[in-house]
Parts: sequence; C-alpha cells; structure tokens
Amino acid sequence: MAIPLETISGKNNVVSMIEWLASFGATANGGVTRLLYSKAWVQAQQALKAEMKSIGLDAYFDSVGNLFGRLDGTESDGKAILTGSHIDTVVDGGKYDGAYGVIASLLAVKRLKARYGTPKKTIEVVSLCEEEGSRFPLTFWGSRNIQGAYSLDQVRVVKDSEGVSFLDAMREAGFPPEHYQSPKRQDIERFVEVHIEQGIVLEKNKKSLGIVSHIVGQRRFTVTIVGESNHAGTTPMYFRKDAVSAASELITFLTKRAQEIDSHLVATVGKIAVKPNVPNVVAGEIEFSLDIRHHQEDVLQRYCQELFAYMEEKVEKAGMTITISKWMDVKPVGLNHEMNTVIQQLADTHQISYQNMISGAGHDSQVFGSFCPTNLIFIPSHNGISHSPREFTSVEDLETGIEILSEILYKLAY
Repeated sequence: MAIPLETISGKNNVVSMIEWLASFGATANGGVTRLLYSKAWVQAQQALKAEMKSIGLDAYFDSVGNLFGRLDGTESDGKAILTGSHIDTVVDGGKYDGAYGVIASLLAVKRLKARYGTPKKTIEVVSLCEEEGSRFPLTFWGSRNIQGAYSLDQVRVVKDSEGVSFLDAMREAGFPPEHYQSPKRQDIERFVEVHIEQGIVLEKNKKSLGIVSHIVGQRRFTVTIVGESNHAGTTPMYFRKDAVSAASELITFLTKRAQEIDSHLVATVGKIAVKPNVPNVVAGEIEFSLDIRHHQEDVLQRYCQELFAYMEEKVEKAGMTITISKWMDVKPVGLNHEMNTVIQQLADTHQISYQNMISGAGHDSQVFGSFCPTNLIFIPSHNGISHSPREFTSVEDLETGIEILSEILYKLAY
C-alpha cells in the first residue's frame, strides 16, 4: 500500500522520499515492481505530479507519460535545463535505481527555489516514463520520444508477456494512443542525471562521486553454429562436427582477445542453448548470445571485424556453418567535457572525493547525450548490488548527490 507523502516527517528528507516512492509497487521482500503503464506506475507518476505542484512547479505529462515539473526562469530564450531520471523498475528491483535521480532532482530544485527564488534559466524536473524494458521488449521509450527517435510506429505490434498490447496499456494508463502527439523537444539546452552507480567501483575506491565521461556503446548478437548430431560412443573424434566443441573454442578466444585489445572492452556470452542437449549425443547445433561493449566506436568495430573473421574461418574449416545475427547496435556517447570540468572543480571546492568513470551500463543520459549537452553523475552502490531488493546507498551519499546537483543547477540556471 502506498504511503501518503503528507504523513512523512520531513519532506526534504531524501530517505523518506525514497521509501515513499518505493511504496508504489512495493513487493513482499522489500523490493519494487513498477512496470511501464501498470497501476503502480500510474499511481507513482500521479503522486509525483501532485508533489511537483505542491512546491510550486508547473506539472504536466506529455502524450507517452513522461512527467515534467517546470520552474520558469526570467530569461525569455525558451531554453530549459532538464534534470531527472526514470521511475520504472525491473521485476522485484531496488528502491534507488532511477527513482533516486527523480527524487534528487526534485529536492535540488525545491531547495534552490526556497533559497534563491526564481532562476534566470528555466529548470524542468523530469520523471521519465520508461528506461528498463522490463514489461515490453523496448527500452528508453520515454527519452527516445523526447529525442524524436520513437513514435507509435515502434510499438504498434508490441505486446508484453501476458499478451497485452503496448497501445492498450497506454490507453489503460490514461495516455490513449489516439491522442498521441510527438513529445519531441527542441528546447532542451542541457540534461543532467544523477544515478546510483549500480557497480562496486566507487565503494571499493572509497570515492563519493563518479563523474562519467562516456557511456559505452553496445552491440549484441546471436551466434548459431550448426554441425552434425551423432552417437557419442561410435563417432571418432576426428570425424565429429561438434558444435559445442567449436563454440567453446570461440568463446575462449573472444574472451581472451577482448582482454588483449583494451582494458575497457568487455565481451560476454551469457546465454547458451544446445541441440539436441542429450548426454550421449554429439551436439549438432548451438546458439549463444554475445554482448560487446566499449566507449569508442572504432574499438568496437575493430574487435567485431577481427572476431567474426576468426569465427567464420574456424567453423568453416571444421566443416560446419555459422550465422551471426546482430540485434542491437547502440552507439557510445561522450558526455559534456566542459561541464565535467566544472563538476570536478565543484567537488574539489566542497571536498567531495571523486573519480572520472566510464559507464558500462546504458542510461537515459545516453539518449540525451546524442542530441544535447549531457552530464551523468554516479554515487556509490553498497556492495555494487542493483536490480535487487538489496540495493542500497547510504544517506550521506544520497545527500552528496543532491548537493552536487544543486550546485550544478545553480551554476547553470541562477
């Protein structure tokens, strides 16, 4: 059951607000399930809208459910500083992923408004409707609509695991596709996102802040090797066309080669399916996933070209066939260097320990960074745990993120 915010003592308290927002979609073991256009999602967005209004922001939805809280500035250039994150979660996820970025932005603007009044530059807090892809096989629905890269065309035939169509879910949540108008924005001067790291680097290095220079590009593939199923006892080793044996050699090579090329390059085989998957039969077919990430496009390209040439040569020499199907290609994004320098100076001034980082996970900043100056700031995740009810960040680190975000927004807008 959701907690009414007015019952919480200290509405400026970040921990109380984290718990309040987590009550929308709370699970039995302390996690959160808040999927796009679900009842819990609708309740959370509406509650955030009411809170935005209560602190004097002009709150409104666009046609896909992105929620904005606008604090108009005195300058009339029509440009806005946008800050926020997403409120959708994975199934039985944590309280902090995405949600903290929304709350941090709301509290930062609330505190700035109370202390300094009206800004020169318009600031908008955004609670993006979707990032995770947990309900539908689609990610960044919120930010990519703002970018103008998505429209209803991408979702007309999309359904969730229960067979509910994307368009019906929109309609049920109060955003009927019949009223869809492109949420594309051309007035965003800059986007700033604060997020938990979702990794262990900051905590291990005893740093309070991660200043992100790049977000990695991601290429994902399905690799299928077809050999020949045969009897495990009567087929000599030198006559076999063993798909598992071929794949194991290739997986060993791709892992080792990634380590050799660049310390930031990562290649992961996380899913394998074997046919016929019987103990006493030589496997005739294997399919495995391949996830490749790096922050430089030329490194990704070089690795993929070398790897796939090697794979094809080895498999064909063994008398088998290989098919490599690419199903994701997200470009790496460099974040705004000039503002990162300013953030470093702010951290030094306030004696906040920090390190420069590359984000190995995708965030909404990756979308915004492709069309406007963007900055992403990390705060530590305890034990590096995320997408789990055990996700946790200390109140000190939560407040550090709000403090540095407030300083950034003050510098940009006041």
